[in-house]
Amino acid sequence: MSKEIRPIHVPDIGDYKNVPVIEIMVQVGDAVAAEQSLLTLETDKATMDVPAPFAGVVKEIKVKVGDAISTGSLIMMMESSAAAAALAPASQPPQSTAPAAPQTPTQPATVLASAASKVAAPLSLGEHFTGKAHASPSNRKFARELGVDLSRVKGSGIKGRVTKSDVQNFVKAALSQPQGAGGMLGGISVLAMPVINFAKFGEIETKPLSRIKKISGANLHRNWVTIPHITQHDEADITEMEIFRKKLNEEYAAQGIKITPLAFILKAVVTTMQLFPDFNASLDASGENLILKKYFHIGVAVDTPDGLMVPVVRDVEQKGIAQLAKELAELSAKARDKKLPATEMQGGCFSISSLGGIGGTAFTPIINAPEVAILGVSKASMKPVYIDSAFVPRLMLPLSLSYDHRVIDGASAARFTTHLAQVLTDVRRFAL
Repeated sequence: MSKEIRPIHVPDIGDYKNVPVIEIMVQVGDAVAAEQSLLTLETDKATMDVPAPFAGVVKEIKVKVGDAISTGSLIMMMESSAAAAALAPASQPPQSTAPAAPQTPTQPATVLASAASKVAAPLSLGEHFTGKAHASPSNRKFARELGVDLSRVKGSGIKGRVTKSDVQNFVKAALSQPQGAGGMLGGISVLAMPVINFAKFGEIETKPLSRIKKISGANLHRNWVTIPHITQHDEADITEMEIFRKKLNEEYAAQGIKITPLAFILKAVVTTMQLFPDFNASLDASGENLILKKYFHIGVAVDTPDGLMVPVVRDVEQKGIAQLAKELAELSAKARDKKLPATEMQGGCFSISSLGGIGGTAFTPIINAPEVAILGVSKASMKPVYIDSAFVPRLMLPLSLSYDHRVIDGASAARFTTHLAQVLTDVRRFAL
């Protein structure tokens, strides 16, 4: 049977011109069926798939992702048998889907793509689909929004077409895989960092990262890209707490114990966690169950010359302010002297990162997995607060609570910081 190579042009897409190509679904050498989607265009109002006008084999692709094309633009060359060409329908207008919602970095697509890659090998940036996946334009759009490679999804529809349920089931299966299981970071494929010779711009010095920074850096990176972080900011009026703290320091000076604000914050956090047990929990390996802990061990970030370390203060709920202050001082000294054993950095339920002694007004602390929340504390400052029809000076402490949005929603986080602020404002609440 004779064969011929025929051009494929963009069919009539109306008044749209210079429409960008956002996805190419076939590769050179792929055999495609008539009406199979070849590529996807995206206007400011909708996405459109361009179908194959006849069956054949892709011989050459004339466009790439990002190119702007219009009606009549040459996009591909396909080899077709004479019989297939004779039966081929005329080019039809591309199918249009609902308007595409713009994606932002705060949407969950990267999280789902990361999880999905644990079930299937990742699709590198710029790599095209295999062309074996058959799906409607709306389902292709749905898969793109979730970061799912359709060529890795088995279709259950007519003639093997991928349905919306197939995409949803693929994502559910991916999310059920144990977190951090092997391979690249969640299988996410990103552009490599550029290699630059900085010396050509001026004098430089190369300083190796400490072992602690290398280890903690890798963990922080993993936690940041695999946990959907949200940060709730609030303030606590610690005017009365500071007056009480200074009095305690006078009383315990003879014993060599220095009462720091962090001792009060530790106690306030645990008092609040007892009312909000989801903050004292971890997701299990399946990601479908929450493990609620009945103990209260709190990690405290310590700044050392070699990097950040997080010793754990155990059974905080059973200890008083003076004892907590003493243990904090001992653990911090061990960390700075490199004498902190690994066992004293394990078992934490929640972490606190305090920058109050340095400065700042707010920040976004990174959750220390497998915990589900971390509290950041910035520098307290005097502010005018409106009380009883007048502004009065009050010492306000900035609080930044980062939480895992898979476990904790915004309302719970706001209630947590509100109650925490109340406890710090009136330390008598420790007894409640």
